[in-house]
Amino acid sequence: MAIDRTSLIPALKNMATQLRIDSIRATSESGTGHPTSCMSMADICAALFFAEMRYDAKDPKNPESDRFVLSKGHAAPILYAAWAEAGAFDRAELLKLRQLGSDLEGHPTPRLPFVDVATGSLGQGVCAAIGTALNARRIASDYRTYVLLGDGESAEGSVWEAADVGSMDRLDNLCGITDVNGLGQSRATMWDHDMAQFERRWTAFGWHAIVIDGHEMSAILGALDEARRTKGQPTMILARTVKGKGVSFVEGKDGWHGKAFKKGEELDRAIAELEKQFVPVPKDSPAASLAQNIPKPASAPRPVEKPKPIVPPAYRLGDLVATREAYGSAITKLGDADSRIVALDADVKNSTFSDRFEKAHPDRFYQNFIAEQVMVGAAMGLAARGAIPFPSTFACFLSRAADFVRMAAISNVGIKLAGSHAGVSIGEDGPSQMALEDLAMYRAQPNYTVFYPCDAVSAERLIAIMASHPGPAYIRMSRPKTPVIYSNEDTFAVGGLKVLRQSGDDVATVIGAGVTVFEALKAYDQLKTERTLIRVIDLYSVAPVDRDGLVAAARATGGRLITVEDHYAGGGIGDAVAEAVADAGFTVHRLAVREIPRSGKPEELLERFGISADHIVKEVKSF
Repeated sequence: MAIDRTSLIPALKNMATQLRIDSIRATSESGTGHPTSCMSMADICAALFFAEMRYDAKDPKNPESDRFVLSKGHAAPILYAAWAEAGAFDRAELLKLRQLGSDLEGHPTPRLPFVDVATGSLGQGVCAAIGTALNARRIASDYRTYVLLGDGESAEGSVWEAADVGSMDRLDNLCGITDVNGLGQSRATMWDHDMAQFERRWTAFGWHAIVIDGHEMSAILGALDEARRTKGQPTMILARTVKGKGVSFVEGKDGWHGKAFKKGEELDRAIAELEKQFVPVPKDSPAASLAQNIPKPASAPRPVEKPKPIVPPAYRLGDLVATREAYGSAITKLGDADSRIVALDADVKNSTFSDRFEKAHPDRFYQNFIAEQVMVGAAMGLAARGAIPFPSTFACFLSRAADFVRMAAISNVGIKLAGSHAGVSIGEDGPSQMALEDLAMYRAQPNYTVFYPCDAVSAERLIAIMASHPGPAYIRMSRPKTPVIYSNEDTFAVGGLKVLRQSGDDVATVIGAGVTVFEALKAYDQLKTERTLIRVIDLYSVAPVDRDGLVAAARATGGRLITVEDHYAGGGIGDAVAEAVADAGFTVHRLAVREIPRSGKPEELLERFGISADHIVKEVKSF
């Protein structure tokens, strides 16, 4: 029998008060944190966790559970307090907030089983929520996604990218709540308490906007009911709140952001004022045990999604195929074999060839148009819920989402990023389109796997590895067609390399990846006519690298190592190799792009910027 939610209001008010107290005590014990940011959202949090959402605190990863994303991650203490009150862990743990040995960190991370994605870099949670809502469609589940934003973070452009996509995809299983407390870190927020400004914007972006008093429990419950009834569009509840609500000496006052109440008189005064706000609740009513009455999701497990065998590559040696084209074929084959594979695009599907996936699996292809931040953020949300997402665009445009790349690393979610049109080899489009720093961006994260294939076979094989490999990954693809040099039976591995040319008389090792593999092979042929032999390595795995293989090559060729890369000198292949061999006593000679490039034909640019076969030959001869 369904419980009349209005009968829960007194208990929900008490729960909000308790959440405020828990947040204050935790932050005061830590001496750091954001208690006033927690206090403004306490009534909303009480309603969501104890009257609205369907979940099991002992099984937070249940695929049928409603999802909650705290986009304003600095309010983590109240998130932890809510889960503790729901029974996920002992409330005493709250007093370990921000301690080194505790997973209750300053901002939420998936070290906690009830956190899907790391938040705290503002404007990202709502993008991830797009992905969790899309995943409900993918698995045909009726779970709902709730995301709570701050009014300050509503200045972030990524919020409005998410607003566009949520509306376009008609995500009526998504409900956002904006905690409009009017105060940011350093001053009043952009629109302060002008609720009409928020309402106009969210309505203009195609969301169903509801303005409420965020401290009126009946209004909160009513808005949540209305959101659930709304079809064909997502809902944004705009809750007018007061920062520091419940403690009179901080309510609505500037200068309290990120400040814990000092132990002693300040803390005692705040707690005493809150404790006076508890109201009587009948002991024999459902309201007396809110946590025990949380509705649970379906307990029957879903069938395990078992992938079928993947169709192997079917290329002929010498075929001219761009690795970006092989990407489109590879993810389509993966999609045929595994329903968890999804693809996301930023309006370049006909350049990355991900349109092949769209034709085969339109229900698992998500178009974000030119909005790379929400594309990567939504991929994070999808990955956190069990999908295997492949978001792709030009490699240079993924740098717009660099902060999302960073947060995906912190979340350790299995997004599989694909960047095409990398390097000066794209040719005439010029430097604005040439990713020359992307390898550095991904290698800087300690848990990213980074691949850079040179031909269609290696591209297909590496993309299949990405899909099954845990954690985030990036694959770099080239625009030009390159010849197939590997057989369809060749195998590849995370942290591997291929030695393409070698002899006992090699005078140096030349290490390339992608297009520069072919420049190294040209240099080999040219030097061979002069009776000079070199070892040629395809470093297709840029992170991690095969240290042992590189050191062995260095020892076999007199310690003479040359890297050649279609990338700036900082953070790319040269640095990867140098880091790997340094402790063995070897240094690396690096050929890389060392100035801002310009438009031209690919072969002209490789020559002009020092990474062509001729430059390799010259470097070898300099020894």
